[in-house]
Amino acid sequence: MTLKVYGHRLSQPSRAIIIFCKANGIDFEEVTIDFTTGKHRLPDFKEINPMAEVPGIVHGDLKLFESHAILCYLASAFPGVPDHWYPADIVSRAKIQSILDWHHSNLRRGALNYCINSALGPVRSLPLNPQAAIEDEKILSASLSKLESVWLKGDAKFLLGNFQPSVADLSLACEIMQLEVVDKKDRERILGPHPKILEWIDNVKSATSPHFVEVHEHLQEVKARIALLKAA
Repeated sequence: MTLKVYGHRLSQPSRAIIIFCKANGIDFEEVTIDFTTGKHRLPDFKEINPMAEVPGIVHGDLKLFESHAILCYLASAFPGVPDHWYPADIVSRAKIQSILDWHHSNLRRGALNYCINSALGPVRSLPLNPQAAIEDEKILSASLSKLESVWLKGDAKFLLGNFQPSVADLSLACEIMQLEVVDKKDRERILGPHPKILEWIDNVKSATSPHFVEVHEHLQEVKARIALLKAA
């Protein structure tokens, strides 16, 4: 069966799925859905994801959306994927799932909205909202502190004190990498107080090399586009 990944590299969860496939040698076709121009709302894509959001996958008869569900499916469906990504052990798996559940209402909520309101809005034909960005940053900073104090205790190399990454590591690291599109001084203000998180992102990057860096190169193209929109 051919695996098709429908996404866009500006999308944090799309990047996580693409990196996961590349890092684990999963053969797939990447289909770009440009949500900045409304392609995610077209009927053909809504047959894959009726919520009209990237990413989505098609694998045989399966059409699946929601990035965490996709990552867990891929880790389980392809026998060559190492167990550490989504362990067969139910206790380990439950702990990973708890991080993924926390992610959407906390870290993603803060990071996604902060990036849109402070930098990405014009790329998506939305206005910037500096006042909203202030509130978004509070949620983001609180989430980073919680991530560091709960799941990156001591000398932990990866979340939960693991020595190898899980799907949670990849998903959350891609989320934080979205800050590459904001001004350097803002990114340093937000991430500077969290050295453990910076070290952990480097660990995720190394564990998925060279794919993590290659897939995130698109953010530099977006940053250049933002600069042009500012200058216009």
